[in-house]
Amino acid sequence: MSKRKDKITLEDVAREAGVSLGTASKALSCPEKVKPRTLERVLQAVADMGYVRNGVARSLAARKTWRVAVVYPTLKNPMFSNSIDALQQTLLEKGYQLVIGSHEYSQKREVKVLQALVESGVDGVILVGTDHDAAVFALLEAHEIPYLLMWSLDETNHPYTIGFSNHQAAYEMALHVIAKGHRKVALCGGPTQGNERSRNRQLGFLVALEEANIAVRPDWIIETPFSLDGGREAIRRLFALDHQPTVLICGTDLHAIGAMHQCQLSGIDVPGTLSITGFDDIEFASAMTPGLTTVRVPIDEIGVEVARTIVAIIDDQVPTTALELETMIVERESLRTLTKE
Repeated sequence: MSKRKDKITLEDVAREAGVSLGTASKALSCPEKVKPRTLERVLQAVADMGYVRNGVARSLAARKTWRVAVVYPTLKNPMFSNSIDALQQTLLEKGYQLVIGSHEYSQKREVKVLQALVESGVDGVILVGTDHDAAVFALLEAHEIPYLLMWSLDETNHPYTIGFSNHQAAYEMALHVIAKGHRKVALCGGPTQGNERSRNRQLGFLVALEEANIAVRPDWIIETPFSLDGGREAIRRLFALDHQPTVLICGTDLHAIGAMHQCQLSGIDVPGTLSITGFDDIEFASAMTPGLTTVRVPIDEIGVEVARTIVAIIDDQVPTTALELETMIVERESLRTLTKE
């Protein structure tokens, strides 16, 4: 049996890179404070020698866990799963590890998920949206853990918030649909109870329609689960009625893509018989036939800014105002212009 090799130390890395021990330590803990060429030499030595820092000793010395938790409503929606990459990579550059939880749109379950993450040890917490059980905020405040809200600026005055106005983005999409000549408009979104994003998207759609003197039939306002099946269900319900809309405005791309699939199964032409719009601009939106008209959410930008800001809060470099990012309408073939109804 071969003799076990001695453990590689930071001193070994410093010697290999030709720098002092202090410089090697700074390169790994505060890379932005080291000259690029020096940093490159240290990182190359780390890679060549297979050096791994002692996480326990590092945490004890800094009185930090170097871990940040994020709690998502779900990881089944590509919109959220895609956001993890930008968030994780930026935190990694700052020396932090991302730990992830999800609660499948249950506020009570979110409390349990967060409690488990807090008990495991984290320096900061990122929450999606602004509508949470009071126990969530009580838990964070009791443990004095910095936290940040992302994805939504609706229904909150919390200063540590990064995202966009779901109400405004939805309002602008409805105006776009109206400008295309549509007056028979149906809405499909996720449950609004306990979810300010879904609630404000529905409200934004309705405000724009009301301002244009367009009345929406109560049975054309549909709430279904956040899934492809939710979109399919909306089409089945709409086309079981005596009167059908010319356009279905969806609160998520998952709803819209599910609706388009059900239209295909049912022989309903999109956009000839029914136009459909989405919200989020997930990757599949552009791959659909026809392509899905939707609202593009700045997923990557949210991830980068949230990572930078939560680290700043942890380091007591507190931002003074919420950060509002921009959305945009991406027009594709699923929405047609009506000349006459």
